[in-house]
Amino acid sequence: MPILKAETELYPPTLLDDVTPAETDRKWWAVYTKSRQEKAIARQLKGMDVPFYLPLIPQTTMIGTRKVKSLLPLFPSYLFVFGSDAERVATLSTQRVTQMLCAADNAVMTRDLANIHAMIEAGVPMTLESRLEPGRRVRIKKGALMGMEGTVVTRRGAERLLVAVQFLQQGVSIEINDYQLEPL
Repeated sequence: MPILKAETELYPPTLLDDVTPAETDRKWWAVYTKSRQEKAIARQLKGMDVPFYLPLIPQTTMIGTRKVKSLLPLFPSYLFVFGSDAERVATLSTQRVTQMLCAADNAVMTRDLANIHAMIEAGVPMTLESRLEPGRRVRIKKGALMGMEGTVVTRRGAERLLVAVQFLQQGVSIEINDYQLEPL
């Protein structure tokens, strides 16, 4: 059982539902936070009604002889804001932000984040990949993640599907068998 209740990771809850967002003055921003400030800024942004996504994954640690479950950011020190210029300024005013980077393509960023969210919701074991390697683009053709696209990489002798946030040059991977994939 977690020590604290689960934090809001997606605000509003329908933020990633539309993979191709309509024309808007909003942009995706990768927010680099001060150390261990991801959840605090997420609470502030929710209070200011600023749309954001903070991918959280469960992690179990031992404290003495007790197992403790907690939800930790998938990308440490990163949070994603979908906001206007005024909301960007409001985010900077929280005093918890070190840097904000604007994504070049809203549709690509939305798709990447929706894929990450789907993987977290499916509960598959993931490994954080710090740099993307060139490889073959594929689509999953069976199972809970059917239709998801990614790149095949080999890590520790096993084939893995890498789903990436291209803008950050980071992603997560899952073990997968080649018979579950089809080339694009």
